[in-house]
Formats: sequence, C-alpha cells, structure tokens
Amino acid sequence: MTCRNAPRSARFPKPAFRPEPMPEGPAPVDWQGGPLDCCRCRFRARLGLGQCGLGWACAHDRYAKRIERFFLLNPDLADESLSHPYFETRMNAARVASVFRLPRLLTDLDADVRAMAILRLPPKHAERRINDPDRRVRIAVAHRLPVAKLLPMAVDTDGYVRSIVARRAEPGMLPVMIGDADPEIRRIVARRVGEGWLDRFLGDPDPLVRREAAQRRAGLFVGDKDLRVRHAATETGGPDVAAALLNDPEDIIREAASARLAQLQEGA
Repeated sequence: MTCRNAPRSARFPKPAFRPEPMPEGPAPVDWQGGPLDCCRCRFRARLGLGQCGLGWACAHDRYAKRIERFFLLNPDLADESLSHPYFETRMNAARVASVFRLPRLLTDLDADVRAMAILRLPPKHAERRINDPDRRVRIAVAHRLPVAKLLPMAVDTDGYVRSIVARRAEPGMLPVMIGDADPEIRRIVARRVGEGWLDRFLGDPDPLVRREAAQRRAGLFVGDKDLRVRHAATETGGPDVAAALLNDPEDIIREAASARLAQLQEGA
C-alpha cells in the first residue's frame, strides 16, 4: 500500500523489506470492526521499512497476533501506545514498553493489561494487586510476589493461585496449607513441608496425598488401608518398614518389600 502524503520511504518501499501478508487469522479490521487505512496511520512511515503491513503486523488491528508482531518489530513505539483504547494493543505494547511507563497500568480497566504490568515490573509492585478481583492478575501476583509476602495468598479463593503459592513458599510457611480443600495442593504441600508435619496427613481423605507423605516418612504409613500408599512406603522405607510389610495381605506389596530388603542388604 502506498500513501500520497506519506514519506518517500512509504511511497517507494524497498522490495527487499516488503513483507507479504500472512495468511493466518481473520480479515484485517480495526478493534471496532471498521476498515484499516494505512495512509491515515501515524505509524505509516514504518510501512516502507517493512516493519508493518495490512493483514500482517499492525498496532490497530483487532487480531492479537498482528498486534504482537507489530510491537516485536517496533518496540520503540510501545510507550506511546499504552493508552490505546483496545486492551490487546495496550497489553502487547506493555510487553516491550519501558518499565518506567508501566506502574500506571496496574490500575488499567483490563485484567490482562494489569497482569502484564505485574509480570514485567519489579516484584515489589505485585503487592499492590494482591486482592485484585480477577484471578489472572492474582496468578501474576503469585508468580512475582516476594516469597516472604506470599502468606496472604495461601488462602486465595482460586485453586491455581494457591498452587503457585504452595510451590514457591518456604517450607516453614506451608503448614497453613495442610488442610487445603484441593487435594492437588495438599500433594504439593506433602512434598515440600517439613518432615515433622507429615503425620498430619495420616487422616487425609485422598490416598494420593497420603502417598506423597509416605514417600518421605514411610514408617507412618505402613498400616495405611490403600495399597498405593503402602507400596510407596515400601519403595522408600528402611529395613524396619520393609520387614513390617513382608506379611502384607497384598502380593504386590510383599514382593516389593522383599525386593526392598534385598536392595538395602546389598547396599549395606
């Protein structure tokens, strides 16, 4: 596309730099569904440089991939696009904009924009959005918040947020999550919490949670009613655990106990 009033570089583009429109995605329209006019775009000088193009890379397109491509090619234009009315444009501009321009986006109306700002700003900024109403933002906060400040998020209403906390928190912080409603989170806690707390999982209703605990303190779970838990105890337990399970009612447990004893004796 050429524009009569555009700079010479736009009217006579160098063929070597001229990109072909990419075939993916819908027809190019602006964020409100209207037609795009490169000749009226304030970024039209980039057209002749091969750094944008209709249906390929455009800050004003409705299709997110074309917006993303535009700012990858033109990161120097991101700062001036942070106030664009379309959230996809603001979010993709925030990916590459100067971090000094991002704090104001922490109160952006769109959750994706707020989350992007959190992911790029220094961790100290994440605390400002710890109670954000949107889970996408709190997920970003849980990833960026300093470890010492994660405790309030251990009781977040969203399970995925809590799972991030369970993976990142110091082991000493994890006892508060032993009774979490989500068994997957309890499994993470059982893998990481201090060994002195593993007896709290003896009565856990989920055998897969108990299995995680049994892999760390096998002696506690020798009498567990689930063979998967006893098998885990057999695999990691010492001679006393293996000997106690030689008389297990399940063949597979007895065989595993016998193999474990032989392994321990060979290594002695």
